[in-house]
Amino acid sequence: MFPRDRACVAGNRPSRPIVTVSDHRYGGSSDTTALGGVRVDGRLRRVWRRGRWWVLGLVLLLVVPPLFGALALWVSYTGDLRDDAKSRGKDAFWIGHAWVDGRKKDADLAALAARLKGSGIRDLYVHAGPLEHDGTLSAAKYPRARWLIDGVHRAMPGIRVQAWLGDVLATEGPVGLRLEDAGSRRAVVGSARRILDAGFDGVHFDLEPLHSDDRDYLSLLDDLGGLTRARKVPLSVAAHQIDPLPGAHTVLGAVSANGSEKWWSQEFFGEVARRVDQIAVMSYDTWMPLESLYGGYVAQQTALALEATPETTDLLIGLPFFHEDDLGHHENAETVAAAVEGARLGLGRTDPGRRRFGLALYVDFAAEEGDWAAYRAGWL
Repeated sequence: MFPRDRACVAGNRPSRPIVTVSDHRYGGSSDTTALGGVRVDGRLRRVWRRGRWWVLGLVLLLVVPPLFGALALWVSYTGDLRDDAKSRGKDAFWIGHAWVDGRKKDADLAALAARLKGSGIRDLYVHAGPLEHDGTLSAAKYPRARWLIDGVHRAMPGIRVQAWLGDVLATEGPVGLRLEDAGSRRAVVGSARRILDAGFDGVHFDLEPLHSDDRDYLSLLDDLGGLTRARKVPLSVAAHQIDPLPGAHTVLGAVSANGSEKWWSQEFFGEVARRVDQIAVMSYDTWMPLESLYGGYVAQQTALALEATPETTDLLIGLPFFHEDDLGHHENAETVAAAVEGARLGLGRTDPGRRRFGLALYVDFAAEEGDWAAYRAGWL
């Protein structure tokens, strides 16, 4: 609040000079009026009125669409939750590199088994990369893979251990993996083959930033699918969010400094989903400032993803088991409770009978007790 003028407080309104604008100077009539203490002629008055409409139009353009969008997300977060929109026992959990590089021990494995007991988690995505920028992967990055795989199979029967591989893509900068290079794509497939030879139960890819309609990525998935089908193991991917409005990724790519698109088109999401066994939407880092808006956004993303994903593919909705505050992620808004409720609302409205549906928890080394409590209370 700005301090009020002392003269106004005392009841003595300060005087303001009146400037008279000659009508002859602007070729107008002698009709004048005072506008904010300044006398203007009739023509200037008409210009002012037209200017006000332009200002009003600009305000409506900038303010009204976001307000309607926020209202739509808020409405999407309302309504009753269906009793059958709960865990199908097909959830997943991203876990860090410490599980395969020697830092984790038997006591940690026992604690993990206790943590996951009675949960809906069927898959562990354990970080075994990252890939080199040429698509290769050194076995030195996962020396304790066999210890983890055997330990999980022994202590947690029925849970699969998938190798989580990824790299930054050279889509928005000069450095990174280039999917347009056929040799690099072949190297990625070779890395997946060797990681499966090491005993992993499947392979999970997270390549970012991945632009919508990337045909080279689809070609890579076709090649990887041939490998995983022959091995009878799942191929899984982490997916970008879907355009909240049609063409949103194109608009953002046109106005952003580095061409960042953030979202995929729903059509491209469907093309990816048809090529894999599991697709996990990274439904966090959404820019949402309020929990109600975030929950509504997750409900919307869930509905869009369900529409695009075939019944034969597992669809997973990501949960933010991490705590940061920056432009893209506000931890007081992007809560596990809101994400779970949003996913349940989207599932219940769109395809309540979908069996191949779950939640994916990101990530073990940043999770807090409250995250686990919200997941169990809302989903199990």
